[in-house]
Amino acid sequence: MKRKCVLITGASRGIGRACARRFAKDGYHVFINCKNSVEELNCLRDELISTGAECTTVVGDVGCPEDVKNIFQIIAKQVGGLDVLVNNAGISYIGLLTDMTDTDWNDLLHTNLSSAFYCCRAAIPYMVFQKCGKIINISSMWGRTGASCEVAYSATKAGLNGLTMALAKELAPSNIQVNAIACGVIDTVMNAQLSEEERTELMEEVPAGRFGTPEEVADLVFDLAEHHSYLTGQVIGFDGGFI
Repeated sequence: MKRKCVLITGASRGIGRACARRFAKDGYHVFINCKNSVEELNCLRDELISTGAECTTVVGDVGCPEDVKNIFQIIAKQVGGLDVLVNNAGISYIGLLTDMTDTDWNDLLHTNLSSAFYCCRAAIPYMVFQKCGKIINISSMWGRTGASCEVAYSATKAGLNGLTMALAKELAPSNIQVNAIACGVIDTVMNAQLSEEERTELMEEVPAGRFGTPEEVADLVFDLAEHHSYLTGQVIGFDGGFI
């Protein structure tokens, strides 16, 4: 039986890395992507291959349509196409909107939203041909409520939520499910920039009393990929009761 195949963007660390390990554990051919942290990505590939998994690195900027085209040419040549797409690539910006430069804004939009658009556009034709597929977008609770000093970040994640809900309706007749996970505070490198005092204060705001882990997010991503064919167009909160 043909192995299922998944592409995980932003896979060199954090949630993306945990997702790669989770899918590899269950026999998927895992395509892992990053733009800059190539050494870490290669280490992850070697780790997964050492466990008997099939893993291919596809380095490139998923916010760039030409890079996405090249990535999907590699996927098409090796396996035909994807069963699952996990749009995880993302960056943050903390600061006043008035302090943001045009470059800051464009980088956020490019990485957090355009990347999902380009990857979805490339993945869909094969999924439609197969009459099945899963697209899972890693979003944020701030895309649902907004956050002071994270205005642009919140806007990109709100856009990702809108893309999720609209695309789900478009693809439902083809038996392709599109969902997003609105993550709360997950213990990743992105949040490592916070001071110990800030981490403590933030943790006190989470009703669950702790940060989530990348592995917990990965378990939910995998569950959505493997099950729930009637669940689509949802932005699923995963925030320990924060929102």
